[in-house]
Amino acid sequence: MTDAQLWRAVADSARPLRHKRARPARKESSAGATEKPAPPPQPPRAAADDGSRPARKPPPSPLPTLHPGAAPGVDRATALRLRRGEMPIDATLDLHGMTQKEAHSALLGHIARAHTLGRRCLLVITGKGGKQDGSGRETGVLRANVPRWLNEEPVRAHILAFAPARPRHGGDGALYVLLRRMRDARANPRAHQIKGPRT
Repeated sequence: MTDAQLWRAVADSARPLRHKRARPARKESSAGATEKPAPPPQPPRAAADDGSRPARKPPPSPLPTLHPGAAPGVDRATALRLRRGEMPIDATLDLHGMTQKEAHSALLGHIARAHTLGRRCLLVITGKGGKQDGSGRETGVLRANVPRWLNEEPVRAHILAFAPARPRHGGDGALYVLLRRMRDARANPRAHQIKGPRT
Protein backbone atom coordinates (compact mmCIF):
# COMPACT_ATOMS: atom_id res chain seq x y z
CA MET A 1 0.00 0.00 0.00
CA THR A 2 1.36 3.32 -0.99
CA ASP A 3 1.67 6.25 1.32
CA ALA A 4 -1.23 8.01 -0.40
CA GLN A 5 -3.50 4.97 0.04
CA LEU A 6 -2.51 4.61 3.70
CA TRP A 7 -3.23 8.28 4.37
CA ARG A 8 -6.62 8.03 2.66
CA ALA A 9 -7.59 4.96 4.80
CA VAL A 10 -6.62 6.80 7.99
CA ALA A 11 -8.49 9.95 6.91
CA ASP A 12 -11.65 7.96 6.12
CA SER A 13 -11.70 6.32 9.55
CA ALA A 14 -11.16 9.57 11.47
CA ARG A 15 -14.15 11.23 13.27
CA PRO A 16 -14.38 14.92 14.13
CA LEU A 17 -13.77 15.82 17.81
CA ARG A 18 -16.29 17.84 19.88
CA HIS A 19 -15.00 21.35 20.40
CA LYS A 20 -15.32 23.10 23.77
CA ARG A 21 -16.38 26.73 23.81
CA ALA A 22 -13.39 28.93 23.76
CA ARG A 23 -13.16 31.16 26.82
CA PRO A 24 -12.88 34.84 26.03
CA ALA A 25 -9.37 36.06 26.40
CA ARG A 26 -8.75 38.19 29.46
CA LYS A 27 -7.69 41.72 28.88
CA GLU A 28 -4.29 42.59 30.05
CA SER A 29 -3.40 45.92 31.51
CA SER A 30 -0.51 47.95 30.29
CA ALA A 31 1.60 46.44 33.06
CA GLY A 32 0.86 42.96 31.78
CA ALA A 33 -1.27 41.85 34.77
CA THR A 34 -4.50 40.02 34.06
CA GLU A 35 -7.63 42.00 34.99
CA LYS A 36 -10.53 40.20 36.69
CA PRO A 37 -13.95 40.77 35.20
CA ALA A 38 -16.13 43.20 37.18
CA PRO A 39 -18.67 41.48 39.47
CA PRO A 40 -22.30 41.76 38.40
CA PRO A 41 -24.24 44.56 40.11
CA GLN A 42 -25.99 43.51 43.31
CA PRO A 43 -29.75 44.14 43.56
CA PRO A 44 -30.69 46.58 46.35
CA ARG A 45 -31.53 44.88 49.65
CA ALA A 46 -35.12 44.87 50.71
CA ALA A 47 -35.83 46.79 53.91
CA ALA A 48 -37.26 43.97 56.03
CA ASP A 49 -39.45 41.73 53.84
CA ASP A 50 -36.73 39.26 52.79
CA GLY A 51 -35.85 38.46 56.41
CA SER A 52 -32.14 38.93 55.84
CA ARG A 53 -31.78 41.98 58.06
CA PRO A 54 -34.50 43.54 60.24
CA ALA A 55 -35.41 47.11 59.48
CA ARG A 56 -34.42 49.67 62.08
CA LYS A 57 -37.25 50.50 64.45
CA PRO A 58 -38.08 54.15 64.87
CA PRO A 59 -37.24 55.52 68.31
CA PRO A 60 -40.11 55.14 70.77
CA SER A 61 -42.24 58.21 71.27
CA PRO A 62 -41.88 59.85 74.69
CA LEU A 63 -44.42 58.82 77.29
CA PRO A 64 -46.97 61.44 78.34
CA THR A 65 -46.31 63.37 81.53
CA LEU A 66 -48.30 62.00 84.46
CA HIS A 67 -50.19 64.28 86.84
CA PRO A 68 -51.74 63.35 90.20
CA GLY A 69 -55.09 61.71 89.55
CA ALA A 70 -54.72 61.63 85.74
CA ALA A 71 -54.42 58.16 84.25
CA PRO A 72 -53.79 58.21 80.47
CA GLY A 73 -54.03 54.73 79.01
CA VAL A 74 -55.76 53.27 82.09
CA ASP A 75 -59.38 52.15 81.89
CA ARG A 76 -61.88 54.27 83.82
CA ALA A 77 -62.75 51.58 86.35
CA THR A 78 -59.10 51.02 87.32
CA ALA A 79 -58.40 54.77 87.48
CA LEU A 80 -61.42 55.27 89.74
CA ARG A 81 -60.37 52.44 92.05
CA LEU A 82 -56.88 53.94 92.26
CA ARG A 83 -58.18 57.41 93.21
CA ARG A 84 -60.57 55.93 95.78
CA GLY A 85 -57.84 53.85 97.37
CA GLU A 86 -59.69 50.64 96.58
CA MET A 87 -56.79 48.81 94.96
CA PRO A 88 -54.88 46.40 97.21
CA ILE A 89 -51.56 47.96 98.26
CA ASP A 90 -48.77 45.54 97.42
CA ALA A 91 -45.86 47.47 98.95
CA THR A 92 -45.22 50.64 100.94
CA LEU A 93 -42.21 52.95 100.83
CA ASP A 94 -41.83 55.48 103.65
CA LEU A 95 -39.51 58.35 102.69
CA HIS A 96 -39.82 60.20 106.01
CA GLY A 97 -36.50 61.50 107.33
CA MET A 98 -34.55 60.96 104.10
CA THR A 99 -32.53 63.56 102.27
CA GLN A 100 -33.48 64.28 98.67
CA LYS A 101 -30.61 62.14 97.42
CA GLU A 102 -31.52 59.22 99.70
CA ALA A 103 -35.22 59.49 98.86
CA HIS A 104 -34.57 59.62 95.11
CA SER A 105 -32.34 56.56 95.23
CA ALA A 106 -34.79 54.67 97.46
CA LEU A 107 -37.71 55.50 95.17
CA LEU A 108 -35.90 54.30 92.02
CA GLY A 109 -34.80 51.05 93.64
CA HIS A 110 -38.17 50.36 95.24
CA ILE A 111 -40.14 50.83 92.01
CA ALA A 112 -37.68 48.74 89.97
CA ARG A 113 -37.87 45.87 92.49
CA ALA A 114 -41.64 46.09 92.79
CA HIS A 115 -42.08 45.99 89.01
CA THR A 116 -39.74 43.00 88.72
CA LEU A 117 -41.74 41.18 91.41
CA GLY A 118 -44.99 41.83 89.58
CA ARG A 119 -46.44 44.19 92.15
CA ARG A 120 -49.21 46.44 90.95
CA CYS A 121 -50.11 49.19 93.45
CA LEU A 122 -47.61 50.93 95.73
CA LEU A 123 -48.05 53.45 98.53
CA VAL A 124 -45.26 56.04 98.65
CA ILE A 125 -45.27 58.17 101.81
CA THR A 126 -43.66 61.59 101.34
CA GLY A 127 -45.00 63.49 104.35
CA LYS A 128 -47.24 66.54 104.08
CA GLY A 129 -44.56 69.14 104.71
CA GLY A 130 -45.49 72.75 105.26
CA LYS A 131 -43.69 72.82 108.63
CA GLN A 132 -40.42 74.42 109.54
CA ASP A 133 -37.47 72.38 110.67
CA GLY A 134 -34.91 73.44 113.29
CA SER A 135 -33.07 75.70 110.84
CA GLY A 136 -36.23 77.58 109.85
CA ARG A 137 -36.49 75.97 106.40
CA GLU A 138 -39.89 74.74 105.27
CA THR A 139 -40.15 71.00 104.76
CA GLY A 140 -42.23 69.29 102.09
CA VAL A 141 -39.48 69.03 99.49
CA LEU A 142 -40.13 65.32 98.97
CA ARG A 143 -43.84 65.90 98.53
CA ALA A 144 -43.04 68.33 95.70
CA ASN A 145 -40.25 66.26 94.11
CA VAL A 146 -41.68 62.73 94.11
CA PRO A 147 -44.27 63.42 91.35
CA ARG A 148 -41.45 64.88 89.23
CA TRP A 149 -39.21 61.87 89.89
CA LEU A 150 -42.03 59.51 88.92
CA ASN A 151 -42.06 61.15 85.47
CA GLU A 152 -38.32 60.67 84.91
CA GLU A 153 -36.61 57.69 83.35
CA PRO A 154 -35.97 54.93 84.15
CA VAL A 155 -38.98 54.64 86.49
CA ARG A 156 -41.47 56.38 84.17
CA ALA A 157 -41.48 53.34 81.88
CA HIS A 158 -42.84 51.21 84.77
CA ILE A 159 -45.62 53.60 85.88
CA LEU A 160 -49.16 53.90 84.54
CA ALA A 161 -50.56 56.50 86.95
CA PHE A 162 -50.34 57.96 90.44
CA ALA A 163 -52.86 59.69 92.66
CA PRO A 164 -53.01 61.34 96.12
CA ALA A 165 -53.75 58.81 98.83
CA ARG A 166 -56.99 58.73 100.82
CA PRO A 167 -56.86 60.02 104.41
CA ARG A 168 -56.66 56.48 105.83
CA HIS A 169 -53.42 55.96 103.87
CA GLY A 170 -51.79 59.33 104.57
CA GLY A 171 -53.86 61.77 102.52
CA ASP A 172 -51.85 64.53 100.85
CA GLY A 173 -48.67 63.16 102.38
CA ALA A 174 -48.73 59.96 100.32
CA LEU A 175 -49.31 58.74 96.78
CA TYR A 176 -50.77 55.63 95.23
CA VAL A 177 -48.51 54.50 92.36
CA LEU A 178 -49.93 52.12 89.76
CA LEU A 179 -47.31 50.02 87.99
CA ARG A 180 -47.46 48.35 84.59
CA ARG A 181 -48.07 44.63 84.67
CA MET A 182 -45.11 42.28 84.42
CA ARG A 183 -46.27 39.49 82.13
CA ASP A 184 -43.87 36.88 83.47
CA ALA A 185 -44.21 37.77 87.15
CA ARG A 186 -44.64 34.59 89.15
CA ALA A 187 -45.76 35.84 92.52
CA ASN A 188 -47.38 38.95 93.92
CA PRO A 189 -47.03 38.89 97.73
CA ARG A 190 -49.14 41.43 99.58
CA ALA A 191 -48.37 44.05 102.22
CA HIS A 192 -44.60 44.17 101.84
CA GLN A 193 -43.28 47.08 103.90
CA ILE A 194 -40.08 48.94 102.98
CA LYS A 195 -39.11 51.83 105.21
CA GLY A 196 -36.31 54.27 104.71
CA PRO A 197 -33.65 55.06 107.29
CA ARG A 198 -34.46 57.67 109.86
CA THR A 199 -32.06 60.57 110.12
